[in-house]
Amino acid sequence: MVAVLPSRFPRSALACLVTLLIPSLVYAGDSKAPELNESSDVYFNPALLSLGNPNQEHVDLSLYESGTQAPGKYRVDIFVNSENVDARDVDFRLNEESGKNRLIPCLSLKDLRSYGVKTYLFPSLGDTNTTCVNLNAIPDADSQFYFNSQKLVLRIPQAALIPKARGYVDSAQWDNGINALLLNYSFSGDSTHDHSGTGRNSNSQYANLRPGLNVGPWRFRNYSTWNHGSDGRSNFESVYTYAQRNIVTLKGQMTFGDSSSPSDVFDSVPFRGVQIASDDDMLPESLRGYAPVVRGIARTNAQVVIRQNGYEIYRSYVSPGAFEITDMYPTGGSGDLEVTIKEADGSEQHILVPFASLPVLQREGRLKYSTTTGQYRSYDSAVNKTPFFQGTAIYGMPKGVTIYGGLQGAEHYSSMSMGLGKNMGDVGALSVDVTLADAKLKSSESPQGTSMRIRYNKNITQTGTNFAIAGYRYSTSGYYTMGETLDSWRNDDSNASSNVGRARNREELTMTQTIGESMGSLSLSAIHEAYWDTRQSTESYSTGYNNSWKGISYSINYSYSRNGTSSGNNDGSKVYDKDQIVSLNINVPFSNFLLGHNMNVSYGMTGTKGVGTSHTVGLNGTLLEDNNLSWNMQKGYSTSDTGTTGNLNVDYRGTYGEMNGGYSYDPDNSRVNYGISGGMILHRDGLTLSQPLGETISLVKAPGASGVKIHGQTGVKTDFRGYAVVPYETAFRKNDVGLDTEYLGDDIDLVQTNKTVIPTRGAIVRAEFEARIGSRALITLRLKDGKYVPFGATVTANDSTQDVEFIVGEEGQVYVSGLKKQGVLLASWGASTSKKCTVKYFMPDSTEKSSLINMNSECIQ
Repeated sequence: MVAVLPSRFPRSALACLVTLLIPSLVYAGDSKAPELNESSDVYFNPALLSLGNPNQEHVDLSLYESGTQAPGKYRVDIFVNSENVDARDVDFRLNEESGKNRLIPCLSLKDLRSYGVKTYLFPSLGDTNTTCVNLNAIPDADSQFYFNSQKLVLRIPQAALIPKARGYVDSAQWDNGINALLLNYSFSGDSTHDHSGTGRNSNSQYANLRPGLNVGPWRFRNYSTWNHGSDGRSNFESVYTYAQRNIVTLKGQMTFGDSSSPSDVFDSVPFRGVQIASDDDMLPESLRGYAPVVRGIARTNAQVVIRQNGYEIYRSYVSPGAFEITDMYPTGGSGDLEVTIKEADGSEQHILVPFASLPVLQREGRLKYSTTTGQYRSYDSAVNKTPFFQGTAIYGMPKGVTIYGGLQGAEHYSSMSMGLGKNMGDVGALSVDVTLADAKLKSSESPQGTSMRIRYNKNITQTGTNFAIAGYRYSTSGYYTMGETLDSWRNDDSNASSNVGRARNREELTMTQTIGESMGSLSLSAIHEAYWDTRQSTESYSTGYNNSWKGISYSINYSYSRNGTSSGNNDGSKVYDKDQIVSLNINVPFSNFLLGHNMNVSYGMTGTKGVGTSHTVGLNGTLLEDNNLSWNMQKGYSTSDTGTTGNLNVDYRGTYGEMNGGYSYDPDNSRVNYGISGGMILHRDGLTLSQPLGETISLVKAPGASGVKIHGQTGVKTDFRGYAVVPYETAFRKNDVGLDTEYLGDDIDLVQTNKTVIPTRGAIVRAEFEARIGSRALITLRLKDGKYVPFGATVTANDSTQDVEFIVGEEGQVYVSGLKKQGVLLASWGASTSKKCTVKYFMPDSTEKSSLINMNSECIQ
């Protein structure tokens, strides 16, 4: 039951009088008020509401005495203690307790179980068929309905609750979504006109299609491309096809078809076959990534506060005795954890837990796994489809240690990897792994080799410095990866050198340094890589400074790269190709100076040694009410041969898709480009068009409510039928889908404006909203004797399928929405039949949808 209050109440002397007299608490049925004492039962005399209005029927407020509201169905936010666990319609029944009426929520055993209650400990709650369990069966449990805020709080003792990590969502609430066909599409093209006189004009088109089918938990997907060139030739290619589903018990995904193996332990390998791999998104956010287990002993009921780098990142309460905290959100980087245990007597304990992290590190007890079997799927069709197997495992041990490793096997290849990672606290985080490989190449070579990898991370909190070093060293020329080995087995006669492009060693360094609170940051990166037998090497270095001031952002960057190749001499000398580039970028938002103008101006300068300097000035911004039309333009000049350049681009995102176009020119060419992209979903209710689809999506269903904006989605509104697609949702998490009532039509009312969906990966979940479509009216209701229907009476539409009630205000006035051309209204202000009446109404033929109709009607008892 959704209660709708009248839209206006007349300002009258009656309202003022009621306000003045309420504090005095008039006693009913007595001209002389008895003396007040603590045990006296007092109530508001409903006769006051008829004072000054002899035509007002006496009001029956018996349902509202002692703070009680009318029983029925209310849409509420449900809390278990302080945690918001649900939002939905709940049926409330009137229950007499200690001589007072109160509303009791009707919740099933399944509901309590989904909220984390240990229902198996309390058989007297009822069986699975019980629609309204007895919450008092749980000792010290209680419920409280806060009517004004529409909030239901279930107070459940911790002993009756299943311990849950923060952010936990019960897998029973995961929604596999609806069965549907879907299609993601993108088409783009360009036309280039040559100004140099050579007549080399060209045009090309490209399209990619990503069709799919959802059936229950299964996701069937394909990715295909098409391109057409100026020579008139077209090419269509199916890139991959696969089927995938969740394996809830294994917290992983099963994939059949074309995919790639994980790259945690070995280099990723493309395959066609079967893979089962863990899916970290199935875990609560507080259990993803790495965070140490914090252990301690509390003497009393204590509060535990954890800080890192001066910021509070965790707070909880523990019982006396030993405790473990395992559900901290991963913070990345490093920085010791400062643990404070605040005892009930005011004393405190302080513990320091060293912390540093790397991507490979796992929480204590966490197993991350993958197993893959199938055929090697090279992007070169001439490479043999060799069968292979790969399995990997990463496991979190006590004391910040993670062990990991894996096996690979094929007809011409086998390898084994072993590694160890360690959170070393102040020293940082370190991982070391070694891979042994035995390969057999098509050239009849059978090399064996070893590869060692070292990764390190350290965050120096005191100086704001973070740096990570990753070193890859192939210790022998006989080391080959599985991909390099299987690529040598071809079904043609080519026999390229097996050493070309095969890395020997690689060193990396990335570093960031903050400079005070408002002085920006410095960054530095360096990469060096050398190759076997080819005398090739690559190295690159870059450094930069970034900062902002009053919304104006600016950066200065420098990069240096050098590629070395053999000089061709027998002395081992090299020839180097070098590049040095300096750039400056400034971005100024106009909104800093002109409010309401969503536009930015930018300037960029790039200087390349031996080439010249280029300058660009640009404008970019957004237009339309929803900022769904974005544009940018640039004008450039270069001291090199390119001379003057320019470009203009526009992109529009709408309910049914996305379009873009652009124009660019330089002294030799001019080009026009264009594109369109979007998505389609064919479901049981029809076809819905949308913007490009993400992996996991929701389908909004609000029949009749067309043109309603979706909260947080640029350019997304319900279509002419009331359907819309939210193209990006987060799998295994609570996602809020909301409709913006500001964009409702004048003949539309929504029973609720927000829905929560919890989709599985790749699901299309339905978010269904009830819309009341029809006229709006302010009706004055009178009884046969001329008196008004009492203040506070409830009115419902007899022909409505939706459980919505409207409340009568002063002088019998009630605001009602969703009215048809004719129908019947039911009014009720008490339990007896004498306190009910019906109204037959007829809407005027000339009524416009946008108008509010004023009517006078007789209510027949």
